[in-house]
Amino acid sequence: MSAVRNVLVVGGGAAGAATAILLAEGGVSVDLVDIKPDAGALGSGITLQGNALRVLRRLGVEEQVLEHGYAFDSLGLRAPDPHGTLVAELDDVRTGGADLPATVGMYRPTLARILLHRAAAAGAKVRFGTTCTALDQDAAGVDVTFADSGTGRYDLVVGADGIRSWTRRMLGINLETRGTGMGIWRAFTSRPASVTRTDLYYGGPCYIAGYCPTGADSLYAYLVEDAQDRSTLSPPEALAVMRGLAQSYHGPWDDIRDVLTDASSVNYTWFESHVLPAPWHRGRVVLIGDAVHACPPTLAQGAAQAFEDAAVLAELLLAADEPTDAMWQAFTDRRFARAKTVVDASLQLAQWLLDHERGDVPGLMAGVAHLLSEPA
Repeated sequence: MSAVRNVLVVGGGAAGAATAILLAEGGVSVDLVDIKPDAGALGSGITLQGNALRVLRRLGVEEQVLEHGYAFDSLGLRAPDPHGTLVAELDDVRTGGADLPATVGMYRPTLARILLHRAAAAGAKVRFGTTCTALDQDAAGVDVTFADSGTGRYDLVVGADGIRSWTRRMLGINLETRGTGMGIWRAFTSRPASVTRTDLYYGGPCYIAGYCPTGADSLYAYLVEDAQDRSTLSPPEALAVMRGLAQSYHGPWDDIRDVLTDASSVNYTWFESHVLPAPWHRGRVVLIGDAVHACPPTLAQGAAQAFEDAAVLAELLLAADEPTDAMWQAFTDRRFARAKTVVDASLQLAQWLLDHERGDVPGLMAGVAHLLSEPA
């Protein structure tokens, strides 16, 4: 018997969609609401490491992800010199197990559509263009008011509504989200034949210049610089800035610049981070994903940690008879330290770059990979 019979999931990103799929498949009545108007998501590409793929297999979407994404098992390090010299080629750790790729790159909106369609197929009722505006809970459940004036009562509400979570604010939780001092240019474009995995360039005018194949014919490219106000730039001006920064990088970057011509594909955001101290629930409302742990993408673990939150939460809810203190403690024990370790490591990598310090990057990354190779 499940600890809950009906659940509201707020937010249709990685954490929310995964939670909806797993609970609906377990026989729970699930409503999922998302403020966005449709299943498409903002952003360009996403990097899915093995521990994310392990959860995607549980969600029943592994084949679709591999069909629409681009799998690879190594990481290249290149110099910011006139030739883009390959300095090292590293075998990535297969954190999802030997039978899964080390990494899959994918177009983020495609992944979002796959997950939300899977949630609907599993029986979740998915509604776009609305969210909750009020929560009133008691010991037995939560009364919810929606932006479209509808109402509902649920055994549990899952707040998976991102780094600026409205659910978190409705609970009265004040969580400081800090910039790390870095900003990132991203662009989605076609994939030249020279790009077959992620390569990273450290140094030059940017802290990091990199790219990730996201399909047979697509990739996303990114450049990390000091955080600054780029909001006044028009799309053509933003494209010109990104292309200008990319002029210092060569090898496959020379091919990428040739196809980096669509101003509408370019976006710029700051790296931000926070971790909410445990516990992540208040009564019958629980927060997961970026709502409680957000980090810069220096380890490419944001989506993976969101998926792990969903998998552990659903497992515990489906195995319990009631959402007891012991169940919530088990959730904390399995998720808090692990997610915080990933955030701390991601921030440490960023800080070493900001400080131009040669830290023990291989040691840090190996330690995190060892941790993540064990299921959450």
